[in-house]
Amino acid sequence: MSEASWSSKSTSGSMNQPRTSWWREVPWWVVMVIATGFLVLYLILASPNYHDTFIYLRQGVITTLRITLFAYLIAVTFGLLLGLGRTAKNIVVYNLATLYVTVVRGIPMVVILLYMAFGLIPLLVHALNGLGEWGLATVGSWGVFQALAGLGTRDISMEMRAIIALGLGYAAYEAEVFRAGIQSIGRGQMEAALSLGMSTFQAMRFVILPQAVRRVLPPLGNDFVALLKDSSLATVLAVREITQLSRLRKASTFRVLETYNVVTFLYLSMTLLLTALVRYLERRMKVVE
Repeated sequence: MSEASWSSKSTSGSMNQPRTSWWREVPWWVVMVIATGFLVLYLILASPNYHDTFIYLRQGVITTLRITLFAYLIAVTFGLLLGLGRTAKNIVVYNLATLYVTVVRGIPMVVILLYMAFGLIPLLVHALNGLGEWGLATVGSWGVFQALAGLGTRDISMEMRAIIALGLGYAAYEAEVFRAGIQSIGRGQMEAALSLGMSTFQAMRFVILPQAVRRVLPPLGNDFVALLKDSSLATVLAVREITQLSRLRKASTFRVLETYNVVTFLYLSMTLLLTALVRYLERRMKVVE
């Protein structure tokens, strides 16, 4: 067969292949989400009921973000320590870290919130009161001991209790993320760092952890988004975040549809923005090729 006939056959064959319609390549789910978002936004601007609901819930957005941010800082910090404990060779440290992670991961987050708010926090305040009274009796009138002796359970707000509970609860999940990231780094790198004269702490800080953090950035970002949604559990403590304010709004106005449409719009907007930010950071750090 001549080259010209082969070329003409190839061309005709490619022309006869069915072409994929452009509408099949459009991410319609994105179009539907954006269209729904614009519809709710239009209702917020045009409808008095939606507008008043949005104004009422606006303060709850700030509270929700504040709870999420501070709880996540606690979760990442304590989770890193637990993750290091889960990879430690010291049997006591390893078992204590494993015990905490196993127990906390097996308890629902709402139970952790209630247990922390009404069980552990009053117990901690009582212990601090005892420490303050002991200091006043032993050392004398000193500002720190006076503050501890006079500390009351009501001095710790429900929002602070929710932050502590969510942070300590999510720390168990972050511990497993950091453990997996650390163990994904080859043992040869630790051995090479030690052979260069580094201590174990220096090798972990300058060699292992920087690589592990790059690898665990996607799950850390996903947990941040999950924590934003789980901050709604603070409503069981009557914290005035978005969900609690929506319950109050619904009870006072009986505008159920308007209230929960705005709540859904607020949560979805925040989660989509945070997800996009996480993806951007992944690309900047070249986590995703």
